[in-house]
Amino acid sequence: MPLIRVGGDLAYLTAAPLRAEVDRVLAEAPRGIVLDFADLVFIDNSGLGVIVHAWREGQEVGTTLRLRAVPRFLATILDITGVAALLDRPLPATSTVGPGSQQSAASA
Repeated sequence: MPLIRVGGDLAYLTAAPLRAEVDRVLAEAPRGIVLDFADLVFIDNSGLGVIVHAWREGQEVGTTLRLRAVPRFLATILDITGVAALLDRPLPATSTVGPGSQQSAASA
């Protein structure tokens, strides 16, 4: 399972390189991806957006997202914003859509 280490400040100026790395890894559609936050010092809404982006894009290719070594401050932010509940959602079941069937889509 690919591992991406996230350290220092994850903010507006540093979120883009992480997002690019997430996209690079997800392009290979691994079964899972791990974001390791052991060295994270600070995160803002841009950094939080990268986590949500990784989850959403992973859902599209069937990749689960796991967070590792989540500092207490990040766990609190994930809980308060509802992102923790989002990350706990299982991958959608694969189903085939045939003629006459209805398909609904939901986004987070």
